[in-house]
Amino acid sequence: MRTSTIAVAAAAVALAGVAAMALSPMFRAGDAFADCRGGQVAGGDIGGPFTLVNGRGETVTDADVITQPSIVYFGFATCPDVCPLDLARNGQAVDILEERGVEATPVFITIDPERDTPEIVASYGEAFHPRMVSLTGTVDQVDAAADAYRVYYAKQGDDPETYLMDHSTYSYIVLPGTGFVDFVNRDETPEVLAERVGCFATAAGA
Repeated sequence: MRTSTIAVAAAAVALAGVAAMALSPMFRAGDAFADCRGGQVAGGDIGGPFTLVNGRGETVTDADVITQPSIVYFGFATCPDVCPLDLARNGQAVDILEERGVEATPVFITIDPERDTPEIVASYGEAFHPRMVSLTGTVDQVDAAADAYRVYYAKQGDDPETYLMDHSTYSYIVLPGTGFVDFVNRDETPEVLAERVGCFATAAGA
């Protein structure tokens, strides 16, 4: 079982450290995406390779999933409030990007693999966007992916049917061949998120 206090502290330290690098004039001078970040964090220690299972039960890697600019979100299928709103926002941003001629992929990764089977995550993701890539995996696989993205999560409650998952709620902007480039919090609108992803896609030549 993950220890929530340690996870929160680790996530805070990681994000603070990378944010400090992003604000450094020397670091930003060599950052091809500096104009897209608007003072947000740069790459660094967030993101990386993962191996998970898609909605068809196939084992996939990050290289299989991140084939175009992507918006990655970690949540769970029985999330009562936050996840549906965030995933709906991400799906709307993808539609706005498509109207602007930019192809992007919404990605949902569960942090509740004990309940979220491939079939469940597939159905859940499709409810928010028909092209959403939904992923689950073993506990170890999900832990590794969440750790790579500095995601905090912890089980709340003991009932195996009704427990909830406390978790961080960032959406990560990830580019093929580059990896993580930025994150947005849940207060951003679909339009702002689309602008941010579109800026990164243009800067990367996607």
